[in-house]
Amino acid sequence: MHHVKKWFCYFAIFYLFIDSCVADSTAPEHVQGAQTIDTLTAKLFFDQKIPFIDVRKYEDFIAGHIPGAYHLSIKSDFDELRLRAIVDKESPVVIYCNGIYCMGSSIAAQKAVNWGWKTIYYYREGIPAWKNNEYPIQAQQN
Repeated sequence: MHHVKKWFCYFAIFYLFIDSCVADSTAPEHVQGAQTIDTLTAKLFFDQKIPFIDVRKYEDFIAGHIPGAYHLSIKSDFDELRLRAIVDKESPVVIYCNGIYCMGSSIAAQKAVNWGWKTIYYYREGIPAWKNNEYPIQAQQN
């Protein structure tokens, strides 16, 4: 029994260590070749009908996203061909995910820059800040 308690303690310490490491990792403030925008600027671009790309998982997207946003999950279908089907390389586009603790939008922005997109707006604050400002949210209808 003492052996089990000992292993449980090791597991608990390991879990807490990993959990704290994950919680401390924040998305980069800047992506080379992209422009980081805040929530007020994102809303301005939304009002100007600039396309938004939501790179979160599908379940998050259908639960609530920026109205009119396109869904390209960074983990499954964010690629050059699908992005080009939404917006050409000369046109501006906003990329977002689940806020500063989500790496998806920074990864997607860097990929888009590398593929040759000229005007990438990296909305680092993402959907949490959008909701906090009480801007519109669209949920998928079943």
